[in-house]
Amino acid sequence: MSKRSQISPAVITKLFLRHARHPWIAKKLVALQADKWLFNLTHSRLDEGYAKKIHQFSVRITDVCNLRCVMCGQWGENGFLRGKKLSDLKKAEVSPARYIELLDDMVANGHHPNVYLWGGEPMLYDGTLDIIGHASRLGLPPSIATNGTKLQKGIDCFTDSPLYLLQVSIDGHNAELHNGIRRPGNLDVFGAIMDGLSDMRDARERKKNDLPFIASLTTISRDNHDHLLDIYENISPMVDFLVFYPSWWIDEPSANAHAVDFERRFGQKPTLHRGWIGGWKPDNYALIESQMQAIRRRSARLGTPPAVFIPNISGVDNLREYYTNHRNSFGFDQCISIHQVVEIDSNGDMSPCRDYHDYVVGNVKEHTVTELWNSDRFRTFRQSLHRDGLMPVCSRCCGLMGY
Repeated sequence: MSKRSQISPAVITKLFLRHARHPWIAKKLVALQADKWLFNLTHSRLDEGYAKKIHQFSVRITDVCNLRCVMCGQWGENGFLRGKKLSDLKKAEVSPARYIELLDDMVANGHHPNVYLWGGEPMLYDGTLDIIGHASRLGLPPSIATNGTKLQKGIDCFTDSPLYLLQVSIDGHNAELHNGIRRPGNLDVFGAIMDGLSDMRDARERKKNDLPFIASLTTISRDNHDHLLDIYENISPMVDFLVFYPSWWIDEPSANAHAVDFERRFGQKPTLHRGWIGGWKPDNYALIESQMQAIRRRSARLGTPPAVFIPNISGVDNLREYYTNHRNSFGFDQCISIHQVVEIDSNGDMSPCRDYHDYVVGNVKEHTVTELWNSDRFRTFRQSLHRDGLMPVCSRCCGLMGY
């Protein structure tokens, strides 16, 4: 059976009681995980490309960002947005009112997904807080992934709505390392994050509300791979759990093979995947493995926040394989996110893929999500992956291994 993204029993145990206090959230997470485990038993029309309920409404709500992070596939060294005009990107964005209409329509048609906002930097989009508030009122648990520079702006909304999950990107244990990776110009991003998290925790305590859950997101990279344990030790007092990603980048051969395969399947040449081409490989896999094991031991103790590794791989040989052999998907050989998740680009394009979104099924400025969800074009994409298997870039995709 194909592997599914998973969280260790120790992490689940630590977070269970807090989730149980919020049944409107817990029942959706249980339903999502059950659908993952039982997917092939409960989805009988895979060969026709039909999907059932939408579990997550995922929106890259803006391409605008105030940072230029080294490893970013959008604005980083090879990012697909480099050279684009910010004014043009802003002009193409979907209005907050339209997103609210889309949420209402999904609920009216029997879909009750989690709502996930990201970017770009989602706190630079004017309607983010309105959308979070509306999603919460509809009983759709909202979450956000942010670079943390604008946390102060959202504290009241996040605690009152409430926001279910606040995810903050933290790539260093101190200002020198984090700011060096995030390239903020003269802005002290690390200091802004620490101040914002402190105020967020104070607001939760003052309002006697344990929401939102706070998670740090750390991308393991050439600059911080020897400071992973430092990051856990320094950041853990500020968050409820920590997530570490070994990076989703792809190599040049995979990118070239994907272009050929994609055009064979769908009759068009893809380009956006090239923003994720990278070449960094660790020079000391044993060092990364030892830090990961130390973090697992520390996070298993009572009173410490759990740590999650996505994908959850371990061992020196497996780590080396992950970075050097992009054909190995570690048992993740079936994409189910295309049957559970709606991916919306900042301009309204709806795509099956979060990062590799050359394939567009329609635009939500002109159609509702429910109209596009099982449209002919979306079903054609699902049928292709069901019939012909994954594409070359899929083996390092958060939709496959991390969702």
